[in-house]
Amino acid sequence: MPGSRPTPVAATEHAGVSARLAVLGHPIAHSKSPALHAAAYSVLGLDWSYDAQDVTGETLGAFIESRDGAWRGLSLTMPLKRDVLPLLHGIDHFAELTGGANTVLFDGGKLRGFNTDVHGVVEAFRGVGIERLGSVRVLGGGATAASVLVAVQRMGAERVALAVRAPERLGSLISLAERLDLALTVETLGTFDPAFVTDAVVSTLPNGTELSFRPAALAAVTVAGGALFDVAYEPWPTVLAAGWAGPVIPGLEMLAHQALVQVRIFVNASPDAELPGEASVFQAMRSAVGLG
Repeated sequence: MPGSRPTPVAATEHAGVSARLAVLGHPIAHSKSPALHAAAYSVLGLDWSYDAQDVTGETLGAFIESRDGAWRGLSLTMPLKRDVLPLLHGIDHFAELTGGANTVLFDGGKLRGFNTDVHGVVEAFRGVGIERLGSVRVLGGGATAASVLVAVQRMGAERVALAVRAPERLGSLISLAERLDLALTVETLGTFDPAFVTDAVVSTLPNGTELSFRPAALAAVTVAGGALFDVAYEPWPTVLAAGWAGPVIPGLEMLAHQALVQVRIFVNASPDAELPGEASVFQAMRSAVGLG
Protein backbone atom coordinates (compact mmCIF):
# COMPACT_ATOMS: atom_id res chain seq x y z
CA MET A 1 0.00 0.00 0.00
CA PRO A 2 1.23 3.57 -0.60
CA GLY A 3 3.58 4.80 2.11
CA SER A 4 4.32 1.34 3.49
CA ARG A 5 7.89 0.15 4.01
CA PRO A 6 9.42 -1.98 1.23
CA THR A 7 9.49 -5.69 1.93
CA PRO A 8 13.01 -6.64 3.14
CA VAL A 9 15.10 -8.40 0.52
CA ALA A 10 17.50 -10.91 2.07
CA ALA A 11 21.12 -10.52 1.01
CA THR A 12 21.56 -14.31 0.89
CA GLU A 13 25.24 -14.58 1.76
CA HIS A 14 24.84 -12.54 4.94
CA ALA A 15 21.34 -13.63 6.01
CA GLY A 16 21.22 -14.40 9.73
CA VAL A 17 24.77 -13.14 10.33
CA SER A 18 25.29 -10.11 12.56
CA ALA A 19 27.94 -7.58 11.62
CA ARG A 20 29.22 -4.25 12.89
CA LEU A 21 30.08 -1.12 10.94
CA ALA A 22 30.73 2.50 11.87
CA VAL A 23 31.57 5.95 10.60
CA LEU A 24 34.70 7.42 12.17
CA GLY A 25 35.62 11.06 12.64
CA HIS A 26 36.15 13.91 15.08
CA PRO A 27 33.67 15.42 15.70
CA ILE A 28 31.17 12.87 14.40
CA ALA A 29 27.95 13.12 16.43
CA HIS A 30 26.31 15.19 13.66
CA SER A 31 26.82 12.50 11.00
CA LYS A 32 23.85 11.36 8.91
CA SER A 33 25.66 8.20 7.82
CA PRO A 34 24.11 6.00 10.55
CA ALA A 35 20.60 6.91 9.34
CA LEU A 36 21.52 6.16 5.72
CA HIS A 37 23.11 2.81 6.46
CA ALA A 38 20.49 1.66 8.97
CA ALA A 39 17.79 2.24 6.37
CA ALA A 40 19.70 0.21 3.78
CA TYR A 41 20.34 -2.80 6.00
CA SER A 42 16.74 -2.81 7.20
CA VAL A 43 15.43 -3.10 3.63
CA LEU A 44 18.05 -5.76 2.87
CA GLY A 45 16.92 -7.77 5.90
CA LEU A 46 20.39 -7.75 7.46
CA ASP A 47 21.08 -7.79 11.19
CA TRP A 48 23.87 -5.24 10.86
CA SER A 49 24.57 -2.32 13.18
CA TYR A 50 26.18 0.94 12.07
CA ASP A 51 27.02 3.73 14.49
CA ALA A 52 29.24 6.80 14.84
CA GLN A 53 32.59 6.52 16.64
CA ASP A 54 34.67 9.52 17.72
CA VAL A 55 38.15 8.68 16.43
CA THR A 56 41.12 10.95 15.65
CA GLY A 57 44.14 10.36 13.46
CA GLU A 58 46.15 9.59 16.59
CA THR A 59 43.76 6.84 17.71
CA LEU A 60 42.81 5.43 14.30
CA GLY A 61 45.44 2.68 14.19
CA ALA A 62 44.59 1.38 17.65
CA PHE A 63 40.87 1.50 16.88
CA ILE A 64 41.23 -0.60 13.73
CA GLU A 65 43.67 -3.01 15.38
CA SER A 66 41.20 -3.70 18.19
CA ARG A 67 38.28 -4.66 15.90
CA ASP A 68 37.21 -8.31 16.09
CA GLY A 69 35.77 -10.64 13.45
CA ALA A 70 32.28 -9.18 13.81
CA TRP A 71 33.39 -6.02 11.99
CA ARG A 72 32.58 -5.68 8.30
CA GLY A 73 33.63 -2.13 7.44
CA LEU A 74 34.15 1.54 8.18
CA SER A 75 33.25 4.91 6.69
CA LEU A 76 35.80 7.68 7.23
CA THR A 77 35.67 11.48 7.34
CA MET A 78 38.63 13.83 6.93
CA PRO A 79 41.44 13.75 7.85
CA LEU A 80 41.06 10.02 8.44
CA LYS A 81 40.59 9.40 4.71
CA ARG A 82 44.31 10.09 4.30
CA ASP A 83 45.49 8.83 7.68
CA VAL A 84 44.11 5.35 6.97
CA LEU A 85 46.10 4.72 3.79
CA PRO A 86 49.25 3.28 5.45
CA LEU A 87 47.05 0.81 7.35
CA LEU A 88 45.45 -0.71 4.25
CA HIS A 89 46.47 -3.78 2.27
CA GLY A 90 45.07 -2.41 -0.98
CA ILE A 91 43.12 0.53 -2.41
CA ASP A 92 40.95 1.08 -5.46
CA HIS A 93 41.80 3.31 -8.41
CA PHE A 94 39.87 6.32 -7.12
CA ALA A 95 41.48 6.15 -3.67
CA GLU A 96 44.89 5.98 -5.34
CA LEU A 97 44.10 8.95 -7.60
CA THR A 98 42.69 11.19 -4.87
CA GLY A 99 45.03 10.14 -2.07
CA GLY A 100 42.18 9.27 0.26
CA ALA A 101 39.88 6.36 1.14
CA ASN A 102 36.51 7.06 2.74
CA THR A 103 35.56 3.38 2.93
CA VAL A 104 37.33 0.39 4.47
CA LEU A 105 36.22 -3.22 3.96
CA PHE A 106 37.33 -5.91 6.40
CA ASP A 107 37.88 -8.74 3.94
CA GLY A 108 39.23 -12.02 5.29
CA GLY A 109 41.92 -10.42 7.43
CA LYS A 110 42.76 -7.81 4.80
CA LEU A 111 41.80 -4.14 4.87
CA ARG A 112 40.68 -2.83 1.48
CA GLY A 113 40.19 0.89 0.89
CA PHE A 114 37.84 2.63 -1.54
CA ASN A 115 36.87 6.15 -2.54
CA THR A 116 33.10 6.38 -3.13
CA ASP A 117 33.00 10.20 -3.17
CA VAL A 118 33.81 10.33 -6.90
CA HIS A 119 30.68 8.31 -7.64
CA GLY A 120 28.71 10.55 -5.28
CA VAL A 121 29.67 13.69 -7.21
CA VAL A 122 28.88 12.21 -10.62
CA GLU A 123 25.49 10.86 -9.54
CA ALA A 124 24.55 14.10 -7.77
CA PHE A 125 24.99 15.97 -11.05
CA ARG A 126 23.06 13.31 -12.95
CA GLY A 127 20.21 13.75 -10.50
CA VAL A 128 19.50 17.19 -11.99
CA GLY A 129 19.96 15.99 -15.55
CA ILE A 130 23.62 16.97 -16.00
CA GLU A 131 25.51 14.16 -17.74
CA ARG A 132 28.41 16.15 -19.18
CA LEU A 133 30.44 19.19 -18.21
CA GLY A 134 32.96 21.18 -20.21
CA SER A 135 34.32 23.53 -17.56
CA VAL A 136 33.89 23.79 -13.79
CA ARG A 137 34.92 26.20 -11.04
CA VAL A 138 35.78 24.42 -7.76
CA LEU A 139 35.84 26.35 -4.48
CA GLY A 140 38.21 24.95 -1.87
CA GLY A 141 41.34 22.83 -2.11
CA GLY A 142 40.89 19.96 0.35
CA ALA A 143 40.34 16.23 -0.05
CA THR A 144 36.82 16.64 -1.42
CA ALA A 145 38.19 18.88 -4.17
CA ALA A 146 40.38 15.99 -5.31
CA SER A 147 37.33 13.75 -5.69
CA VAL A 148 35.54 16.55 -7.55
CA LEU A 149 38.42 16.89 -10.04
CA VAL A 150 38.29 13.17 -10.81
CA ALA A 151 34.49 13.20 -11.06
CA VAL A 152 34.19 16.16 -13.43
CA GLN A 153 36.98 14.83 -15.62
CA ARG A 154 34.99 11.60 -15.95
CA MET A 155 32.01 13.75 -16.99
CA GLY A 156 34.00 15.26 -19.83
CA ALA A 157 35.36 18.44 -18.26
CA GLU A 158 38.58 19.69 -19.83
CA ARG A 159 39.02 23.01 -18.00
CA VAL A 160 38.81 23.66 -14.26
CA ALA A 161 39.28 26.81 -12.20
CA LEU A 162 40.35 26.08 -8.64
CA ALA A 163 39.58 28.95 -6.25
CA VAL A 164 41.30 28.67 -2.87
CA ARG A 165 42.53 30.82 0.00
CA ALA A 166 46.15 29.66 -0.22
CA PRO A 167 47.16 28.83 -3.82
CA GLU A 168 50.71 28.05 -2.70
CA ARG A 169 49.47 24.90 -0.91
CA LEU A 170 47.97 23.23 -3.96
CA GLY A 171 50.82 20.94 -4.94
CA SER A 172 48.91 17.66 -4.83
CA LEU A 173 45.85 19.03 -6.64
CA ILE A 174 47.97 20.59 -9.37
CA SER A 175 49.69 17.22 -9.85
CA LEU A 176 46.31 15.48 -9.96
CA ALA A 177 45.00 17.90 -12.58
CA GLU A 178 48.09 17.23 -14.72
CA ARG A 179 47.57 13.49 -14.36
CA LEU A 180 43.93 13.89 -15.43
CA ASP A 181 44.97 16.12 -18.37
CA LEU A 182 42.84 18.97 -17.04
CA ALA A 183 43.69 22.55 -18.00
CA LEU A 184 43.84 24.14 -14.54
CA THR A 185 43.47 27.80 -13.62
CA VAL A 186 44.29 28.67 -9.99
CA GLU A 187 42.52 31.63 -8.41
CA THR A 188 42.50 33.24 -4.99
CA LEU A 189 39.05 32.65 -3.51
CA GLY A 190 36.88 35.66 -4.32
CA THR A 191 39.12 36.94 -7.11
CA PHE A 192 37.56 35.16 -10.05
CA ASP A 193 38.98 35.45 -13.56
CA PRO A 194 36.24 37.24 -15.56
CA ALA A 195 37.51 35.64 -18.76
CA PHE A 196 36.94 32.12 -17.40
CA VAL A 197 33.18 31.51 -17.43
CA THR A 198 32.30 27.95 -16.38
CA ASP A 199 29.34 25.59 -16.91
CA ALA A 200 28.97 24.85 -13.20
CA VAL A 201 30.33 25.57 -9.73
CA VAL A 202 31.21 23.06 -7.03
CA SER A 203 31.75 24.43 -3.54
CA THR A 204 33.72 22.15 -1.23
CA LEU A 205 33.94 24.82 1.47
CA PRO A 206 33.16 23.45 4.96
CA ASN A 207 29.78 23.96 6.60
CA GLY A 208 29.39 27.47 7.97
CA THR A 209 32.34 28.98 6.08
CA GLU A 210 32.12 32.78 6.02
CA LEU A 211 32.35 33.91 2.41
CA SER A 212 34.97 36.49 1.42
CA PHE A 213 33.04 37.35 -1.74
CA ARG A 214 29.51 38.13 -2.86
CA PRO A 215 27.61 35.22 -4.48
CA ALA A 216 26.82 37.57 -7.37
CA ALA A 217 30.54 37.70 -8.18
CA LEU A 218 30.54 33.94 -8.63
CA ALA A 219 27.36 33.96 -10.69
CA ALA A 220 28.98 36.53 -13.00
CA VAL A 221 31.63 33.98 -14.04
CA THR A 222 29.15 31.11 -14.50
CA VAL A 223 26.97 30.57 -17.58
CA ALA A 224 23.33 31.63 -17.22
CA GLY A 225 21.43 28.71 -15.72
CA GLY A 226 24.64 26.99 -14.61
CA ALA A 227 24.39 24.59 -11.69
CA LEU A 228 25.75 25.10 -8.18
CA PHE A 229 26.71 21.94 -6.33
CA ASP A 230 27.39 22.76 -2.67
CA VAL A 231 28.76 19.77 -0.76
CA ALA A 232 27.73 21.34 2.56
CA TYR A 233 24.34 20.27 3.90
CA GLU A 234 24.00 21.72 7.40
CA PRO A 235 22.84 24.41 7.78
CA TRP A 236 20.88 24.38 4.55
CA PRO A 237 20.54 26.32 2.39
CA THR A 238 24.01 27.80 2.48
CA VAL A 239 24.52 31.47 1.65
CA LEU A 240 25.62 30.46 -1.85
CA ALA A 241 22.66 28.15 -2.43
CA ALA A 242 20.04 30.56 -1.12
CA GLY A 243 20.53 33.11 -3.87
CA TRP A 244 21.58 30.92 -6.79
CA ALA A 245 19.44 31.36 -9.92
CA GLY A 246 20.26 28.04 -11.60
CA PRO A 247 19.92 24.43 -10.45
CA VAL A 248 21.19 23.82 -6.91
CA ILE A 249 22.48 20.43 -5.79
CA PRO A 250 22.71 19.93 -2.01
CA GLY A 251 25.53 17.99 -0.40
CA LEU A 252 23.04 15.43 0.92
CA GLU A 253 22.71 14.13 -2.65
CA MET A 254 26.42 13.33 -2.79
CA LEU A 255 26.28 11.82 0.70
CA ALA A 256 23.41 9.51 -0.22
CA HIS A 257 24.92 8.37 -3.52
CA GLN A 258 28.35 7.67 -2.06
CA ALA A 259 26.73 5.80 0.84
CA LEU A 260 24.87 3.55 -1.59
CA VAL A 261 28.20 2.47 -3.07
CA GLN A 262 29.54 1.89 0.44
CA VAL A 263 26.61 -0.45 1.09
CA ARG A 264 27.44 -2.31 -2.14
CA ILE A 265 31.01 -2.70 -0.92
CA PHE A 266 30.02 -3.92 2.53
CA VAL A 267 27.40 -6.35 1.19
CA ASN A 268 28.95 -7.50 -2.11
CA ALA A 269 32.65 -6.64 -1.58
CA SER A 270 32.48 -4.60 -4.81
CA PRO A 271 31.50 -1.01 -5.63
CA ASP A 272 30.05 -2.13 -8.96
CA ALA A 273 27.81 -5.07 -7.96
CA GLU A 274 24.26 -3.80 -7.50
CA LEU A 275 22.29 -4.71 -4.40
CA PRO A 276 19.18 -6.88 -4.50
CA GLY A 277 16.22 -4.53 -4.79
CA GLU A 278 18.61 -1.59 -5.06
CA ALA A 279 15.97 0.95 -6.08
CA SER A 280 13.98 0.23 -2.90
CA VAL A 281 17.15 0.32 -0.81
CA PHE A 282 18.17 3.70 -2.17
CA GLN A 283 14.71 5.19 -1.76
CA ALA A 284 14.71 4.15 1.91
CA MET A 285 18.13 5.73 2.38
CA ARG A 286 17.00 9.00 0.81
CA SER A 287 13.86 9.10 2.93
CA ALA A 288 15.93 8.54 6.08
CA VAL A 289 17.72 11.86 5.56
CA GLY A 290 14.78 13.86 4.23
CA LEU A 291 15.47 13.61 0.50
CA GLY A 292 12.51 13.07 -1.83
